[in-house]
This record gives sequence, C-alpha cells and structure tokens, in this order.
Amino acid sequence: MKALIADDEPLLALNLKSALAGAWPELEIAAVVPNGLEAVTAAERLRPDVAFLDIQMPGMTGLEAAAEIADRMGESAPAIVFVTAYDEFAAQAFELAAVDYVLKPVAATRLSATIARLKARRHGLEELARQLRALGALAPKGEPLRQVRAGTGNAVKLIAIDEVCYFQAADKYTRVVTAEGEALIRTPLKELAAQLPESFQQVHRGTIVNLHAVAEAVRNEAGRVALRLHERDETLPVSRVYADLFRPM
Repeated sequence: MKALIADDEPLLALNLKSALAGAWPELEIAAVVPNGLEAVTAAERLRPDVAFLDIQMPGMTGLEAAAEIADRMGESAPAIVFVTAYDEFAAQAFELAAVDYVLKPVAATRLSATIARLKARRHGLEELARQLRALGALAPKGEPLRQVRAGTGNAVKLIAIDEVCYFQAADKYTRVVTAEGEALIRTPLKELAAQLPESFQQVHRGTIVNLHAVAEAVRNEAGRVALRLHERDETLPVSRVYADLFRPM
C-alpha cells in the first residue's frame, strides 16, 4: 500500500513517517507535503491508498483537503486518517468518513490500532467485491438490450450493443463510447446496467465496459489496475472493489 502525509510542521511529519516505517514497514510513503492544497494535488497525482492529514494547516485545513479529495477522486479516494493535537476535531473527522484519527504526539499503541483498521478496510473492500459479484449473479435479468438510441449533435442514431466499447456516467447523461466516437443517452448508468448482456462488466462507480473490447489489464507499481482497449487510445481505471476480477488477465 502507498501513503501520503500532509503536515505543515516538518519535524512532526518526519516523526510520523519514522513511526510508520517501524510499525508498517511494507507501507510506501509516496510523498510528504506541507499543506492541504498540495495534499489534494498529490493525492490526485499519486493515487495513494491512505492519506495522513494534519487538521490545522495554513490555506486549506486537513478537513477541507479531505472533502476536496473525496469530491475530486470519488470512489478512488484514499482512506483518510487525521492527525491532530486537539481531540475536539474527532467528531468532524468521522463525519467526513475518516478511517481514524491520531493525536499528536503520535503514540505507538494508537498508531498500531490505526494501522490495524486500515488493513481491515483493505480486506473489507475485497469482501465487498465478492458480495457484489454474488448479488449480480443472483439478480433476475430480462431480455438484454440489443441496441441503444443515442444522440450525436442534432441527430439520433441506433447503436448496436456489440459496437459499444464502454458506457460512462457524465452529469445527467451516460456516454456511449464506440470505436468510431461517442454519443449520449439519458438512461442512468445504474438503470442501464440491469439491461446489458453478460459481456458488460462494471469496473468503476461510473464506468461499465464491454469485455470484448478489452485488450489487456495492466497493473501499476501501486497495484492499481487499468484496462487498455482494442480500438480506443484511452485507458479505463478499475476501482479497488472490482480489481480482482482482472487478476487472471
């Protein structure tokens, strides 16, 4: 797993980094940044599994940074652990779905408990993936869609389902992406998913891919999976919930 540390006090950031190295040696510290704004930028760029955020930082607090990271990264946002000298921030921390918070100076026993929660959360994601697949297998399905009626500019055309590379949520619409281009439909992605053939698999909160369009699944150094397509240049990120679907590939 990979971590990000944000703290405007360099010595305290160094102490936390050292404590993590001793308590969780397999954890990679990808970056240490001095403020909330840089934490948001680093989280988007490095895609860490966990972010340790000091709450009181100049410019953008750790609470504000956590909210911004969640807004920008959605389901792929890291687990958040707040680091603070004030216990009064605990309630706000958990309102923002933080995994935990630790008080300064960081005590070894408290940090060990936080690490245990983080590891349990990772295993929980794997269990969730299994449950989602089981529910999908049990859900009753009607006749799958054979084509969709989509808008391209001022025109409306019928697109055969087999020609679709992937569907992707886009504000109030759903993008229908083929080898030749893309179009828009008004059907929400969640509603669409129940009507698609078995060759279509959800790989992210906002993306359903046609497995026949997938050329390969690649895993980066951080363990994140992305899909390369036969007839499209872009790659599609796979969220951690669905990543183990592509391990055999």
